[in-house]
Amino acid sequence: MSQFTVEVLVTPRPGLLDPQGKAIHHALSSLGYDAVADVRVGKAIYLEVAAASPDDAVERAEEMCRKLLANPVTEDFHVTAAAADRALP
Repeated sequence: MSQFTVEVLVTPRPGLLDPQGKAIHHALSSLGYDAVADVRVGKAIYLEVAAASPDDAVERAEEMCRKLLANPVTEDFHVTAAAADRALP
C-alpha cells in the first residue's frame, strides 16, 4: 500500500439556494466586479489515504463522500488523488 493525498471538493448542487454564494456575489458586485456571473461556496477536504493505487484512493474517498463527507441530496463532490510525496494544497 502507498500513501495518497486525496482532495475532495464538495459544492452545492446547481439550482439550490446558496446564501453564502449569493452574499459574496452581491459583495463582489458592490465592489465593482460586475464580470462575476455567479458564486458557489463549497468546501475542500484533504485526506491522507493508504491505498493500492490512486484510483483505489479515489474510490475509497468517494465512498466516504457518499456516507459522510457530502450530503447526497444537496451537494455534489469531485475527488482527485496524488502520491503523498506530491501533496495537494
